[in-house]
Amino acid sequence: MLKDIAARKEKALRCFADHLHCSQSVLAAFSEECGITEEMAFRLGSCFGSGMRRGNVCGACAGALMVLGLMYGETRAGDPEGRQRTNELNDLMMDRFSEANGSCICNELLGCDVRTPEGVQYARDRHLFTEFCPKMVTSAVEILEEILADRK
Repeated sequence: MLKDIAARKEKALRCFADHLHCSQSVLAAFSEECGITEEMAFRLGSCFGSGMRRGNVCGACAGALMVLGLMYGETRAGDPEGRQRTNELNDLMMDRFSEANGSCICNELLGCDVRTPEGVQYARDRHLFTEFCPKMVTSAVEILEEILADRK
């Protein structure tokens, strides 16, 4: 079980360097604590990279939200306490990520529209996917660690 933040960041960055999405990388770094396999983390996070390929919520932040959902989410219909807890954790993660990085929206973070070939090329030309995005992965892991530590 990964217990320290350095090990989780290293795992997340290693996954990202292996060409997994930011969302997969963050979720995989916490997969054991979430009670899922690394393969399941890769599958679950596979449609959330690049802001769901639309430049929406950053995949690294989305991966962190998946961790929070798996650890603290509602477990049944008609669970108002679970819904409230999940909503609060969602808002906390999104707010802290935005505060730390200026936004939680992928297109805003990258300064281009990843929905277009031109936007993707802009990001590639500036090495954003290889130099900037790992910083977002690290940020998501750090913020998630803080939130989890506060919950204990």
